[in-house]
Amino acid sequence: MPLSPILRRAGFAAIALASSLVAATAADAPPAGLALTLSAGAVNDASVTENLWLHVPAGQPASPWIAPGAFTAKWQGQITAELRADYTFHAEYTGTLKLTINDTVALEAPGTGDAPVQGKTVRLNKGANALVAEYTPPATGDAFVRVFWSNKETPYTPVPFSALTHTVTPELTKSLQIHRGRDLFIENRCAKCHTVPSGIAELSMDAPAFAGIGSRRNHDWLARWIQDPETMRHGTPMPKVFHGADAAEQSKAVAAFLSSLKGGAAASATAGNAAEGKALYEKLHCVACHNAPDAAEQDPKKIGQKQVLAKFAPGTLAPFLQKPSEHYAWIRMPNFKLTAEEAGNLAAYLEANADKPAASQAPADEALVARGRTLVQNSGCLNCHSLELQNQFAARPLSGLPTDHWNAGCVADAPAEGSKAPRYSFTAEERQALRAFAASDRRSLTRQTSVDFVARQSERLNCRECHGKVEGFPAFELLPGKLKPEWAARFIAGNEPWKPRTWLEARMPGFPAFAEQLATGLSQMAGLPPKTPEDPAPADTAELAKAGQKIAGANGGFSCISCHGIADFAATQVFEAPGINLAHSFARLQKPYFRRWLRAPTSVDASTKMPVYFDEEGKSPLPDILGGDGPKTITAVWEYLRLGDKMQKPE
Repeated sequence: MPLSPILRRAGFAAIALASSLVAATAADAPPAGLALTLSAGAVNDASVTENLWLHVPAGQPASPWIAPGAFTAKWQGQITAELRADYTFHAEYTGTLKLTINDTVALEAPGTGDAPVQGKTVRLNKGANALVAEYTPPATGDAFVRVFWSNKETPYTPVPFSALTHTVTPELTKSLQIHRGRDLFIENRCAKCHTVPSGIAELSMDAPAFAGIGSRRNHDWLARWIQDPETMRHGTPMPKVFHGADAAEQSKAVAAFLSSLKGGAAASATAGNAAEGKALYEKLHCVACHNAPDAAEQDPKKIGQKQVLAKFAPGTLAPFLQKPSEHYAWIRMPNFKLTAEEAGNLAAYLEANADKPAASQAPADEALVARGRTLVQNSGCLNCHSLELQNQFAARPLSGLPTDHWNAGCVADAPAEGSKAPRYSFTAEERQALRAFAASDRRSLTRQTSVDFVARQSERLNCRECHGKVEGFPAFELLPGKLKPEWAARFIAGNEPWKPRTWLEARMPGFPAFAEQLATGLSQMAGLPPKTPEDPAPADTAELAKAGQKIAGANGGFSCISCHGIADFAATQVFEAPGINLAHSFARLQKPYFRRWLRAPTSVDASTKMPVYFDEEGKSPLPDILGGDGPKTITAVWEYLRLGDKMQKPE
């Protein structure tokens, strides 16, 4: 099912499709998430957010369209209950918050952020209930909001994503169109030609480096790619630079010049086992982004691999699979940390099933190579691709492109006769979005927010094609607020040596250029800061940790060690797959997430195998440990986890 622009801007495009308290499949079902309007003076930015969460660090913008400084936030939509019931709303925030349900004020008070604010109990009717939340941040410090609900059957927990919907208004539709236009401007590297004085990190996204490319790519493939890249890869940001009667000749000339750029050691022929490569291909779930080369059906929206023999120079595919970002930092292809043997096997499988190109050699015509060199200098190639060669191409900076010029050039509905502007495969909807962005405050390109980065790049990197679809990979909507951003950044970059789910054949690949912003954005999406706050150990941490050790044991405890390894001690009674080793939990998990998880794991993930230990009132079933006090019991386990690899085995 194609994703709407609204759900894309929500940051979690598939939340309402996965599990819903409402009939999400109905044709007239309202879209998921809440409409959020951020305002600063006369400037309003409307988007869709997945929940009543927000975190804006002091001195940073609330969104790319809002300048740093004072702002207000307003969430609007519907909250759905399966049955008529009474609920109490709670919130952790700084500043002031007013939450209204069905015109009844459920919570209104100033917040310091030090302790949750509890509202009054309100009645939710079966079905949709009108919701409005209005927030004003404090004059200084971070601005954040995290809203929760509870009742007799529901523990203190965030409102389920699937319970929140919104009404689409013309104002929201227009704002989302502007958001989409900005996304397209960023994704297609428009600022590489139409420069911005200073901007967000993504405006520096590169393209494959030209240095040594003649040793990595085949000439004929380069010529075909340059002439018409969209026919070879759907959705590529690479435009059709040359057009008209001379396009084929110009493309061949550029390919001849690029083929002359040799570098690196000569590659040797691929040596590998194709059968083992196919098995590895399946374990790594490469079909999330690619069409398997031996698949009977090929999805045109995925990246095909039938052309690897035509594209890669002999012996260069395996080295690329080991270091995909070596010549292209912002490449979407992740690093799986393949061994030389794995890369060789994978390359052998791909090459064995690829189309066999006709034998050919790059032309050695010096005049053609010189012609290609001139074209590379004069056609804008060096605006995106790096090479130690003088760039003689210049386009108007973004500030020099008034709104009424966005019907011509790259975004013309139909190319003008004789126009030399590069041609992109924009749809009519995409051109309209770009024009809407052009008419907006383009200063949004100078303001970076990690939440906006996650919304865009998690889609671009196909995160949801594994998370929530591949067994053992947590659903993407479970990730915000779960992992400490410092640990998540290392893990996403591929720099965390420990694998949480060691029993999985699949592995988390590395995205080095994207890791830091993805990690901080996932934290801020849940209303948590981009850097984990200090968590000083309490004075009685030793006593609590000792109690936590007993709680984790099978003798009078929760028997955590039956499923979970603890430091060097393996789980004792695993029948299918072990739980994650608890020695890594303190460094990995956000404390608020851990407390919710241990208190009521099924309220976080309904499919979990983790047992529910606490009763509806939150009381522990272990009266001999801390008197059965639920919060103290959870704190004791946390202090036990704080010991990390120094954790002692429970009795």
